[in-house]
Amino acid sequence: MWRIIVAIILLATPAFGQSVADEAAVRNVIQQYTNARDLKDPKAIETLFTADADQHTTSGEWRRGRGRVVPGTLAASARNPGNRRIAVEAVRFLTADVAIADGPYIIEGAGTPTWTTVVVKREDGTWRIAAIRNMVPTGALAAPTR
Repeated sequence: MWRIIVAIILLATPAFGQSVADEAAVRNVIQQYTNARDLKDPKAIETLFTADADQHTTSGEWRRGRGRVVPGTLAASARNPGNRRIAVEAVRFLTADVAIADGPYIIEGAGTPTWTTVVVKREDGTWRIAAIRNMVPTGALAAPTR
């Protein structure tokens, strides 16, 4: 019986001893990102990214550095209006301070969602976005498997 209890505890413990609060913080920074885009707030967007962040878009644009990510994000939001949401389906911690989050990127009324991978990094106790990769799926979107 004790082996079963230990196995359950080990399976329920996130990698690197991450807490439920860490996963919630990762999800929260992604939610803040979509909120800041909807509000068209450059300062709010800027604070969510690391200085060396980059973003690769579905149109093939590769924005390198926060100074290019912020205006590029705002311009893309103007070209593609609508409320945004990244429905995070999986968070995986690579280290105690780096995580990858994946899920469909949905713009209301825009048709088929794209798929987004967001790399977040903890800097000075705050989770920030280090990279975003958006892609157009060639088939049906499916939740990541482990």
